[in-house]
Order: sequence, then C-alpha cells, then structure tokens
Amino acid sequence: MSRRKEVLMLLNRLYIFVLLVGISVLSQAQDTIRITLKDAIIRASQESVDAVGVRSEYISSYWQYRTYKSELLPEVTMTGTLPYYSKSYNPYQSEDGSYKYVSNDYSQIDLGLFITQNIPLTGGKISVESSIQRLEQYGDNSFTRYKSIPGAITLEQPIFGFNRVGWMRKIEPIKKKESEQKLIADIEDIAHTVVEYYFDLILGKVNLDIAVQNLANSSKVYSIAEARRTIGQISENELLQLRVSLLNAESAFTDAQLSLNARMFQLRSFLGYGEDVVLDAILPEFSTDKVPELYYPKVLTEALANNSFTLNVQRRMLQASQGVSQAKADRWNFTLFASLGVSGQEDKVLHAYESHNMRSNQIVEVGVKLPILDWGKRKGKVKIAEANRDVVQSRLDKEQMDFKQNIFLAVQNFNNQWKQLKIAEEADKIARQRYDTSVEAFILGKIDVLNLNDAQTSKDIARRNYIEQVYALWSYHYQIRGLTLYDFIEGRALTVNYNDYLN
Repeated sequence: MSRRKEVLMLLNRLYIFVLLVGISVLSQAQDTIRITLKDAIIRASQESVDAVGVRSEYISSYWQYRTYKSELLPEVTMTGTLPYYSKSYNPYQSEDGSYKYVSNDYSQIDLGLFITQNIPLTGGKISVESSIQRLEQYGDNSFTRYKSIPGAITLEQPIFGFNRVGWMRKIEPIKKKESEQKLIADIEDIAHTVVEYYFDLILGKVNLDIAVQNLANSSKVYSIAEARRTIGQISENELLQLRVSLLNAESAFTDAQLSLNARMFQLRSFLGYGEDVVLDAILPEFSTDKVPELYYPKVLTEALANNSFTLNVQRRMLQASQGVSQAKADRWNFTLFASLGVSGQEDKVLHAYESHNMRSNQIVEVGVKLPILDWGKRKGKVKIAEANRDVVQSRLDKEQMDFKQNIFLAVQNFNNQWKQLKIAEEADKIARQRYDTSVEAFILGKIDVLNLNDAQTSKDIARRNYIEQVYALWSYHYQIRGLTLYDFIEGRALTVNYNDYLN
C-alpha cells in the first residue's frame, strides 16, 4: 500500500471520529430530555400555542352561553337624573292666539328601579317599576313637587312577531354542547399534530443513525477494498464505486444532521421548549396483539353520538329556520303595550306615597304596522330566507355523506395498518440481517460491490418504512379518536374537566 493511500485511510477514520465526537459533545452541552409520545401529547395539550387558542375559543363560547342564560333571568336596572337644571325661554300661546316667550327656570331629580323579565314562551317582556321624581320651580312662583310611582307593571308583547329568546332557547344549549365536544376534538387534533411532529423527529434520528452507520461501514469497507486492490482481488472500477459510496455517505451524514435539527426545532417549538433543549424521542411501542379490529357501525355510532359535527348540523339547520321565521315576522308588526300602576304627587316626599294621594296610572296601546305597497320586498326576503335554508340543507346532506365516508375509510385504514406494521417489522429484521451478512461476505470476497450496495439500500428503506408504518398506525388511532371522541384500545369515552379550561 502506498504512503498516499495510508494517509487517506487515516484521514477518513479521523474524519468519522471527529464527527461522532462532535455529536456527542454537542448533545452533552445542551439539556437533553428523554420524552415519550404520551409526555409530548400531555405537554402540547397544556403548553402549545394551539392549546392556548383552543382554550380561548372555549372560554368565548362558555361566556356566550352564560350571556344567553342571563337573558332568562330578571334584570334589575336603576336609572336616574342627578340633577337636571334648565333656565330657558320657551314660546307660550295666549288665549287670543298670540305667542310670547316666558322664562322657565327649574331643576329636576328622578330615580327609578326596574325589574325586567323576558317571556321566552311568547317573546314578550314584563317589567315592574318603582320611581320617584322631584321638580323644583324657581322664580316668583317657586314651588317643589314630588311625584311617586310606588309600583307599576308593564307588558310589551309582539303579536305574531319574531320570538328572539324562544329561538335562543332552541339554539344556545346545542351550541354549548357543541363547544364542549369541539374542545375535546380540538385537543385530539393537537395530539394528532404531536404524533406527526414526534415521528418526524424519530425518523430524523433514524436517518442520522443510518447515516452514521453507513459512513462507518463505508469507511471500513473502503479501507478493506484498498488493501484488496493492492493484491488484485478487486478492480479499479469497484474501488472507485466504493469511493463514491463513501463520499455519498459523508454527504448523507451532513444532510441527516441538518434535517434532524429542523425536525427538532419543529417539535421543540410546538411543545414550548427553549432552544437549548435537545429532545430524545423514544419510539413508542404499539403492540399489534392489542390492536382491536374496528367495526364500521360501532365506530359510526360513537362518532354520531360524540362528535360535534352532529350538533353542528342541528345548529346550522335551526339557524337557517330562524332566518325564515324572522323574515316572515318582519312582514307585519303588531305590538301590545300595557301598563298598570298607581302614582301620587305632593309637595312633601312622604306625602307623595300616602294612599289617599294615589291615582291610577294606566296605559294600553296596540301598535300596528302593515305594508300597503312594498312591491314584493318583504315577500322577497321570505323567499330568500327559504332558499338559504334549502341551500344549507343541501350542504348539510353532502357534509353528512362525507363525514360517514371519512369514518368508513378511517376504519379500513386502521384495520389494515396493523397488518402492514407486522410486514414492515419482519422486513426490517430481515433486511438488517441480510446487510450484516453482506458486509461479512464482502470482506471475505464472496460478493461484489453492487450486491453490498443493494443490501445497504434495502436495509435503509426497510428501516424507514418500519418507522413510517408505526407512525401510520398511531396516526390512524388518533384520527379515529378525534372523529369519535372514543378510545377503542382503552374502551372508554374521552372526557376533560371543562373547569380546567376556564381558569
């Protein structure tokens, strides 16, 4: 062997040694955290940016429901003017028909308490009022008067009108349940994203492990090939092929490092870790012996019962019908207003509440608004609302068909995947055994370079395919969890503590 070749061999080995030591030193310089898939999912559901968005969306829907509930409870309101003062000249018509301006100098203070209650059944509103008013006139004829309304009951009732609160009673409870189911589904979506990023990192690690092993083996094989070339056991062409393989292994090693760093950053950022943290993702086991065979009718039943999609369909159909009801109610307007109570007035505040000073205070009014000629505008609005309802119904029918189809495909994919995983696991084992045997056979001169390269390529493909098949099984598992809100492996429905997301 020439001196030049000995130097090249030494440099190749030194290069590999420096690379491996560099990886080890870099890992030790940073904070390495061993993390499982379960740990990553738990952290993402609590710390990720997506989790913050899910929590905020649920809080918004929660307070929207609380606002609706307050519509059904009595509302207590206090009003007042403290005080009102006016000094102005106002026109006054004398008995002979002439006008003159007179001075009006007075102040007024009033205070009222109202209790108002919506009537969901009819869409009306009933209120109870109690108020006191003080009027003081200034000038030559100054005086002070008090007017009291100890109690008055007022009813405002639209006749054949749009019942806003009544429709809210139908829609808002569905929206509340929908938001709760959507919260669980959104958490499962986060878990599904974690599975993707987690296995991306594992595949990056596998690619780097493969690159390191291939680089070490390529260097070893090339050194042996150089020695065999000197004694004429291999051709110069085969040696050059091995040299190219070594260079490709060095390039693949560099690419694998860059790819691993990018995948590490993706998962680390999603989980909320700092840049000085190195995540050591552990390949999760998914025992094929525990994988249940899913049945489409059972999965569909759980999906229709638990997924927010079912409630979403109900809500959107109700909202479309609400639009039709409002358009029809807007064609005319009948409103009944009735107020019954007593009032008193005196120059002393207490005297204004005495029974002998009380007078009846009653108002009854029926307001009517009927279109005489509107050129079909109101009728057109009704037709538009009915058409929109039909469009919504058509879209919902299509979405329901797509939803059931997605369930069917997810079940088929899951049931088929565990078979694919078993095949990939066996293929990975065989490919590694074949490669190890091929390396030994090449060293002994029993196979050529082409067979060795083929064994290496098959090994790498089989290993990557195994990781991808494990990922696919976990991905389908969380996809079905997200669609059904049910864990078929554990045999339980998915639940959360909603109060944890309100703090």
